[in-house]
Amino acid sequence: MKSQQKPVIWITGASKGIGAALAGTFSTLDAVVVLSGRNKSLLEKNVQAINNNGGSAFALLCDVTKKHDVDAAYKKISAKLGTVDTLINNAGVTTFKTFEETTAEDFNAIIETNLRGYFFCIKAVLPEMLKRKCGTIISIHSVSATNVFLRSSVYSAAKAGALAMTRCLRAEVRKSGIRVIDVLPGATVTEMWNEKVREKHHTKMMQPENLAEAVLSVYLQPEGVTTDEIVLRPIEGDL
Repeated sequence: MKSQQKPVIWITGASKGIGAALAGTFSTLDAVVVLSGRNKSLLEKNVQAINNNGGSAFALLCDVTKKHDVDAAYKKISAKLGTVDTLINNAGVTTFKTFEETTAEDFNAIIETNLRGYFFCIKAVLPEMLKRKCGTIISIHSVSATNVFLRSSVYSAAKAGALAMTRCLRAEVRKSGIRVIDVLPGATVTEMWNEKVREKHHTKMMQPENLAEAVLSVYLQPEGVTTDEIVLRPIEGDL
């Protein structure tokens, strides 16, 4: 049964890391949070935790690299919960290799998730937002979109491409009442980094929950105000 009593917030890549933290943080709002990703057991675990804490959450399997998966997920959300009021693009992958070491398979996986995936998800929610003249699209990028980091050439290319895309999108839709917010985080303690790096630098890196709180504060800005872009870094700077 469809219900529009509460705003619907769709978060991709919500099985772990930043996505899971965003889901937990945004579930404190009077909203329904939809967690999507490729790991069913982790998604269901996160949803159970949210619901046990008094929130309202649903799990949805979705591979953002596949357009039919994204379209099917959006249809399920719309049928069950109603219009998606907020999309948080977060699903991302990388591999820390030099350009020479990077394979065509690495390239495809990184571009398809970090760039094409964002494109597919935005395309799914945008028509209804334009029709209603309201909505929020938040994209979690990376400081690598604008800075040079070793062993991150394709990841940087994907993030720079996604940032350029959403910057253009913002210019196109802002007069339609749609907020497009870009978040560029620095080093954050997630499984994207290998265990050795996390052990060595965990005290210098941001915690996913703290990053999520910062994103929530931007989301909750007063009506008529928006932050186009926000850069979040550890106090001590980049690793």
